[in-house]
Amino acid sequence: MNALSHADTVHWERHEMCVMSRATEISNNVWIGSTADCGLDHPAPRSNQEDYDILIEASDMAQMPSSEALCSVMDMLEKTEETQMVEFPSSGSIMPPTWSQAEVDGILEMCRWIHELANPDELLDVEEKKDSDGDSQMASSSSTPRRMLIHCTDGYTETSLLALAYFMYANGLPVHDAWLQLHCEKNRNFFAYPSDVALLLNIQSRIMHESPTQRSPTNIREPQWLRRMDGSLPSRVLPYMYLGNLGHANNPELLQAMGIRRILSVGEAVSWSKEEKEKWNKDDILLIDRVQDNGVDPLTEEFSRCLEFIGILERPFSRVEEIFFADGWIEKGKKDGVATLVHCRVGVSRSATICIAEVMRSQGLSFPRA
Repeated sequence: MNALSHADTVHWERHEMCVMSRATEISNNVWIGSTADCGLDHPAPRSNQEDYDILIEASDMAQMPSSEALCSVMDMLEKTEETQMVEFPSSGSIMPPTWSQAEVDGILEMCRWIHELANPDELLDVEEKKDSDGDSQMASSSSTPRRMLIHCTDGYTETSLLALAYFMYANGLPVHDAWLQLHCEKNRNFFAYPSDVALLLNIQSRIMHESPTQRSPTNIREPQWLRRMDGSLPSRVLPYMYLGNLGHANNPELLQAMGIRRILSVGEAVSWSKEEKEKWNKDDILLIDRVQDNGVDPLTEEFSRCLEFIGILERPFSRVEEIFFADGWIEKGKKDGVATLVHCRVGVSRSATICIAEVMRSQGLSFPRA
């Protein structure tokens, strides 16, 4: 038994949050993670490839960095090997319809600044082409690529606005592609607010126009699911199992775009149109009814049925205890390359209970650890 097994629940929670949100590279030399990934206890000069030249902390107390502040950071990078610190407003802190043009300009300037420091070779190539016209100004005289980490306390929430804006800028993507690619292709879990969706939709044409990819922002065809999304995505608990709410379940086009092909509704039926229902296999939708969130209806009696839907039992079980010690399970979603959404109304009690049970079963964990 490892040392972590003896730690208290608070320590487990912090550890699991750090593992879930550990730093990952979303674009060349640009990483997203939690404050625990900053490595501030490492002495300078840096010798470890996991160390960063710049730490960008997203905080609801932060102001938009000024041009002077960003230039000062670049100057310090040339003079010292110490890690430089920058702050940026957190997700949900720039609210419609009161955002200012200065805030929009600040987002674009920040994206441009990050990209030029992370990819100086690309900037030099552009400068060579534009030099004869004299219409370009280099952000930095250094050709050294700078590694930077965009971070917040949980590595999941406050960083999302800047991460999505930069991902759109660096790749020339519209909002809907950025949401899906960051989650599905970069395997990054994140939480964004409705205000983040509204803001980025409002400025996506400008982001794409100013992107180094020079992709045309014209004729952007937005999928229907985008207008029904509040910014959050279902939470990926296991590669083949997501936890969500009724709002997620009632956006079937989004689920399909995420690779979710099976729906387990715990006590709350979906409200789909006839056309939406026809696009799904009836066997891939299961409603567990008569299980209300009232503290009275027993959910344990439905465990076997729910977990059998998420996976496939080689034999039936008569007792709940047998499920968690069973061999011969095949995760159907994992086998078929698709995932199952488990949801109730809010996604914090009934459906979460089923997800915890599956984590216990598949990972061999105790209830408090799961």
